[in-house]
Amino acid sequence: MHMNCLASILAQATSGTSTGTPSALQGLLNSPIPMMVLFAIIFYFLLIRPQQKRAKEQRKMLEAIKSGDEVVTASGIIGTIVTVKDRKITLRSGDAKIEITKEAITAIVAPGNSQA
Repeated sequence: MHMNCLASILAQATSGTSTGTPSALQGLLNSPIPMMVLFAIIFYFLLIRPQQKRAKEQRKMLEAIKSGDEVVTASGIIGTIVTVKDRKITLRSGDAKIEITKEAITAIVAPGNSQA
């Protein structure tokens, strides 16, 4: 008996009413356009926005570097900055001096975290 009641309620709901609102809403939800908009919003908040935030933090870090800072490069080299130019940095690691681009620096090592 309960299944018959449920079936009749579902039949009435899917058949539409005299106002036309449920069928218009149902047509909107079945359209691919709202689904694409929803996926674009999800894509933005899960992928694009966090990447922009990381890029902004990286830019801010690169602007703040100065001579004497201990840094880590993308290749894993740890060294102390000797000179800072527009796009190039001279880095001292042990007895070697290396000239790298600013973009190769991934992190500034805090003075208390030095392993060497």
